[in-house]
Order: sequence, then structure tokens, then C-alpha cells
Amino acid sequence: MKKMYFGSNLKMYKNIEDTIRYLKELASLTADISREEIELFIIPSYTTLDRAARSVDRSLVKLGAQNMCWEEQGQFTGEISPLMLQEIGLDLVMIGHSERRHVFRETDEEENKKVKCGLEHGFTTLLCIGETAEEKKYDLGPEVLRTQLKIGLEGVDVSHIGKIWVAYEPVWSIGVGGIPATADYAERMHGEIKKCLSELFGDAGKEIPVLYGGSVNPGNAEELIIQPSIDGLFVGRSAWQADRFNELIRMAKTKAEAEGR
Repeated sequence: MKKMYFGSNLKMYKNIEDTIRYLKELASLTADISREEIELFIIPSYTTLDRAARSVDRSLVKLGAQNMCWEEQGQFTGEISPLMLQEIGLDLVMIGHSERRHVFRETDEEENKKVKCGLEHGFTTLLCIGETAEEKKYDLGPEVLRTQLKIGLEGVDVSHIGKIWVAYEPVWSIGVGGIPATADYAERMHGEIKKCLSELFGDAGKEIPVLYGGSVNPGNAEELIIQPSIDGLFVGRSAWQADRFNELIRMAKTKAEAEGR
């Protein structure tokens, strides 16, 4: 059975104490699940990261940053250096989240610089991609995803494959009022992503895990996780209570095992 990936981005929610309590509870609730079978990761806010990294068993829960500058130092007011994240001892960095692209106007070229910087500094790099509702309306999803992948991963050497993850997050499906993608649609887009990764990296591209994120909830997690091209779930608000996330993980894992995934 393939390893499954489960994670959540806490965005601008939870203060330091809330985050530590949540992470400890999540680690405890899921400790009996072999990490050979699942990879569990959480991406909290910057102000919580130092305490979180010192408080949580990282063999149970990997920790990541929500963004990162592509330079180690310099005149980048308000940015966070990869050296600062290394000092904390983080496991991964998320790049290109929809809100970074569409609220803060980051470009594919900027995401590419961040991806390469993250990999060069030893982080697992989670590249987020996805199409808007307007692009979906004209069935431009495959072209948009291929563009974001080809530019975002341009110049990345195949030797970094083991540190690259991709999250497919259709813009129209995330956040308050988001509409979850159907399992069929998500599988179709994941198939396109995997084809593109194979074109970019050959057979090694097949090893890159591709997660679905976008209004994942207990009502659709099972149907999503059994799709052949979906390697994991990047869960939003349904993961922000540790007990609920634990239940979702177990439910999805049980369903996948029953389907022989």
C-alpha cells in the first residue's frame, strides 16, 4: 500500500498556546498509526514555529513554514530567510499557496525562485498550484496547472525529487464558501499533474506525491483518497480541531485500505 499524506495549513489562526496544544493533541491521538503508512504535517503561523519545533515530537508531526524569501539575507523588509527557518529546524516550506498568488500577487517566476531556494537549503518543498473559477469555466485547468508546474519547477534537478511535494488546490474550492471539487474532477487534474511531472523528470517524477486540497471534509475525504492519482489530502478547517482531524485521517486510511489502494 502507498504511503498517504495528510496535512493542514493553519493560515493566520491559532496563537502560540493554541498551536502547541493542538499539535500535542494531534501527535498523541495519531501516535499509534505507523509513519511508514502516513506522513502527517502541519504548517502553523511564523510566530508559533520556534515553540512548536521545540515542543512536538517531529517523528509524529512534521512542521512547515507558510512562505519563505528566495534570498538568505538582504533588504527584504517583512520577509523570512531560509537561514532563519533552518535555525528553527523546520522540515518543510510551502510555496505558492493560492492566497500568496492571488492576494499578494506572487508570480510563477517568484515561486520558482522560492522552490529552488527551499530545496537548496534542504527543506521538503510543497508547491501549491490551482486554477481559478474563470479558468475552470473555459476548461483551462490542465493548461494552467502545466504552466505553474513547468515554471515553478524550472531548473530543478532530478536529484531533488525526494524533497518535492505538490498540492493541487483549485482556487474556487478553498476558503470560506469554497466548493469542493468532485472526486472525478480532482482525479482528472491530478492525472494531468502526474503526466507533467513525468514529462519534466522522467520516471522519477512518478515518485512526487500530489495532494488534493480544497474544502476537504469528512463527507468527501474517503472518495478523494481512493482516487488513483491522489496521494494525500491537504485539509483546511476540517483539520483545525485535533480530534476531528484524527477521525478524518483514520476514516480515509480505512477506506483506502479497504479499496486496496
